[in-house]
Amino acid sequence: MNRSFEVRLSGSGGQGLILAGIILARAAVLEQKKVTQTQSYGPESRGGYSRADVIISEQEIYFPEATHFDCLLALTQEACDVYLYDLNEDGILIIDTTFVKNLALAAENTYEIPFTEICSEKLGSPISTNIMSLAFLVKLTGIVKEESLKQAIAETVKPAFVEINHKAMNIGFDLVNKYKPKH
Repeated sequence: MNRSFEVRLSGSGGQGLILAGIILARAAVLEQKKVTQTQSYGPESRGGYSRADVIISEQEIYFPEATHFDCLLALTQEACDVYLYDLNEDGILIIDTTFVKNLALAAENTYEIPFTEICSEKLGSPISTNIMSLAFLVKLTGIVKEESLKQAIAETVKPAFVEINHKAMNIGFDLVNKYKPKH
């Protein structure tokens, strides 16, 4: 990686995207990469929009805010509509089709996965959708190692939630094989 890689994790408050951003940033730090992590909440913390931006680089990062994303994860329609146009032309778009029903423009690298539905079905609750979708993003992009993500989850979430989040992570990793285009 000779330049920085910019990621925006977006959705609504309460979906755990700020936590996912912190975990991704921690995974990068474990690999001794340079990283910035910024976040923003909408007017209401639960239900309003929410986003976490993470920039990961081997070199110094001179501007901490992500501006042109290499990867956008959108868990809600609103987030997709608002942030889609900041995605690089050749960027990767990952959407949760549980809530994102209309795509204004389909990027070539678009992955449409019903994360919330899968999480509810496989783990009995949508609570770990953030980790499942983050794991998908990590495995797809290779931005950090899977082992670093696993360690970052263990070091960041409350001990009672480590096991379920590791299960969600493994499901997210497995989903890449199912949804990655076969060229």
